[in-house]
Parts: sequence; C-alpha cells; structure tokens
Amino acid sequence: MSWQNTVIAIVAGDAREQEIARCAVRAGAAVRAYGFPWPDGGIEGVYHAADATDALKGADIALFPIPGISTEGALFAPKGPQKIIPTREMLAGMRRPGNIILGWADDNLKTHCNALGIALHEYEWDVDLMLLRGPAIVEGVLKVIIENTQITIHKSNVCLVGQGTIGSLLTKTLVGLGAHVHVAARNPVQRAAAYATGAEALTLEQLSSVLHRMDIVIGSVPKRLLERDQLALLPKHALLVDVAAPPGTIDRDAAVELGLKVVWARGMGARAPITVGRSQWTGISRRIEAILEQGQ
Repeated sequence: MSWQNTVIAIVAGDAREQEIARCAVRAGAAVRAYGFPWPDGGIEGVYHAADATDALKGADIALFPIPGISTEGALFAPKGPQKIIPTREMLAGMRRPGNIILGWADDNLKTHCNALGIALHEYEWDVDLMLLRGPAIVEGVLKVIIENTQITIHKSNVCLVGQGTIGSLLTKTLVGLGAHVHVAARNPVQRAAAYATGAEALTLEQLSSVLHRMDIVIGSVPKRLLERDQLALLPKHALLVDVAAPPGTIDRDAAVELGLKVVWARGMGARAPITVGRSQWTGISRRIEAILEQGQ
C-alpha cells in the first residue's frame, strides 16, 4: 500500500518520537513534527514545525504520545518548550477525515474530535505493544531505584501495587534480582501468577499490613490507591516510584509532605528510544494501514 500522499503530524513526546518519525518517512509519508527533542542536524525528510498548530496543518493522521494526558489536558512532552494542550482550533487544521493515533484520550480531546469529525485510535492497553516496550520500561524503573536508594535491590523489601503487563514484568525481574517482593492486586488470577513467580501476594485491603517494613513501593495502576493514611505507615527511608499514567497510583503530594522520596517515573520507554520507538511503530503502522484501507 502506498503512503505517498499521506501527511502525518507527530506532536509531543520524547526521544522515541524521533525514531517514529524516521519510520514514517521510510514508509513514504510526508512528516511534520513538533514538541519532542529535536536532534542536531534534524531528521531527514521531516518538517520541523513552529508549533503544534503548524504541525497539524493539512495532516491526514496525527500521532500523539503513548504516555497519558495530564490532568490539565497536556500531551506528554517533558522536553517541550511549552505545554501542548490540544484545542479545537489547533485540531481544525487537519485534513478531513482526520485520524489521531495515541495512547489514550481525555474527555477534552474526545469532545473536540467529536465536534470536528476526527477519529481517535487508542492503543495504550494493547498487550502486545506493552510487552514489546516492557523490557525498556523495566530497565528504566531499575535505573530510578538504583539512583534513588542507598541499599541494594537484592534482599530489599519491595511492594508492587498492580499486576498488569508492566507490573508482572517488574515482579519477575525483582524476584530474579533477589528482592523480597510483595504484590498487591485486585485480580485473584494476577495474585496467583505473582505467587507462582515467587512473590508474596496480597489483596488491596491487605496492603496496609506490610507497608511499615517496605523499602521500595512501586505503583503501576492509573488510579489513586495509595493515600496519605497508607503512606504515613511507610518508614522514612522508603522510596516511592509511580510508573502509572495520570493520575498515578500514589498521592505524590502527600508523600512529599510526609518527607518521603517519590519519583513519578513516566515515559520509561524513553530509556531505549530506538528500540521502543520501533516497537511502537509496529502498532502505529498497523493502524495507519487500516485507516488507509478504509479510505480506498
């Protein structure tokens, strides 16, 4: 299938988007980009737009980042010159019928797209893509732990809240490194799998009973499950690592007020941007092919 007349806008993101842009050019699309780190010398075949509105102008398909949209509606762009909050005016410049491929959309973006007739294609929870970028995310989390603790992972007491795709990969890795891993999850099948891996499995209701002896707590559920009362049970040396999309698992403001060290480790896939960018492209390109087929 020819992509020759397809214009793709890549807006926001991190270093992964550089590789995604290269992949889109190799596929034959015209590519416009804004809001992610721009390499010295640019990216061959990619137009570096002045702003998000410029990037989206005339685009058939827009690619927004996979990490979730913030509570204020901003796209994930940790190195961007300014916050990128999609507006109706910004999106109106897309060619119709427009399509946006992204991790997931908030109500604000959905409202604008419905009004403009732009289709949204969400892929944040695609298990195959999560597994493909999972190793890079796990490596990124390990890096965060090592840089922010004065103890080894080996023999440390670690609590993982949530056992989705990334949570389960973290459990296997941390057990393999010799940590004493406790897993709190709502799903009994996930708890059983964690137990089979070598972790102690807990219900969410049992979580408070182990917090007083935890060195490291990792949240991977995009829902607030650790509030002030529970955080107050932790020892003062405990490290909190939240890898979940907004709003996150941990009440991070309360943690800071309690004197705990907390890291919101979003976008850990950027730890290996070439590898993860290419893996994300496998899912993105499938969706673009389906869009183009429907348009024929």
